[in-house]
Amino acid sequence: MKCINTTDAAGHVLCHDITRIIKDVVKDTAFRKGHIVTEEDIPVLLSLGKDRLYVWEKDENMLHENEAAEILCKICINENMHPTEVKEGKIELVADCDGVFQIDVPRLDAVNEIDEIMIASRHTNFPVKKGDKLLGTRVIPLVIAKEKMELVRKAAGTEPLARLTPYKKQKAAIVTTGNEVFYGRIKDTFTPVIEDKLKAYGIEVCAHRVCNDDREKIAGTILELKENGAQMILCTGGMSVDPDDMTPGAIKSTGARIVSYGAPVLPGAMFLLGYFADKTPVMGLPGCVMYARATVFDLVLPRIAAGIEVTKKDLAHMGNGGLCLGCRECHFPSCSFGKGI
Repeated sequence: MKCINTTDAAGHVLCHDITRIIKDVVKDTAFRKGHIVTEEDIPVLLSLGKDRLYVWEKDENMLHENEAAEILCKICINENMHPTEVKEGKIELVADCDGVFQIDVPRLDAVNEIDEIMIASRHTNFPVKKGDKLLGTRVIPLVIAKEKMELVRKAAGTEPLARLTPYKKQKAAIVTTGNEVFYGRIKDTFTPVIEDKLKAYGIEVCAHRVCNDDREKIAGTILELKENGAQMILCTGGMSVDPDDMTPGAIKSTGARIVSYGAPVLPGAMFLLGYFADKTPVMGLPGCVMYARATVFDLVLPRIAAGIEVTKKDLAHMGNGGLCLGCRECHFPSCSFGKGI
């Protein structure tokens, strides 16, 4: 840095904050470190008693923190999000719609492993609302070498690091299984829970069927609902490994491709996910979904609602962070459940 006359400071970058104090009126920071001085600033600076300023020397091989933040923003930004104005070398991305936020974690790590660089984001596969912050970017020093920002571009690659996929308008069908419900021995308390969870993502329940413990009947009902236009099918009941639990076998017999029967998540280990050839998802929901505040279904549903195909690898990755702690007062999704790091 160097000391120059304030009258010559236009275009230079301040090295320190400049405080304004008016007795009994105000004490604040008139100009912050990193501010680029303009011609209009000079009279104000002089009125604050600043005849000389400490500024960073201009160097064609260096970038100001604001310029670097713009580069970090560009490697992250994608559709359905917008940047905030750059402030003190920081830019944040904000959601333009409700949807599922995803970030390429390996590439994010590669960028953050570069000295003096930082991008802080929400967890990947996180459901967000319009107006939510998605991530923030900045460099650590006030100025940074252009060469280092080229390393950032190289580590990031050609595709944006972030993605926000909006939810799709979909129709769901629910198949309730079990002799106890079919014959009216107990009241169905499972379906209202599912309806509420689907409603949160704008998913309409177009049909509800109740079947007894008959594998062929359950399978036939699933296929009938699909033929009638259901865009996702949810089966409740009969999801354990007991001999009289017919739902997993019924789903398999429909011809759907089974992604997984079982997930490394508690509660929700007996979850089943499959897809028909046209990508229509079919799920078998374990009983815990009926009474637990957060389960594997809450981790999978946002992606299904956004039309994002869930893979075996996706489910396997849920083991890291897949243990719900059963807190007396549940704060999901603002907790560790489902957020492997």
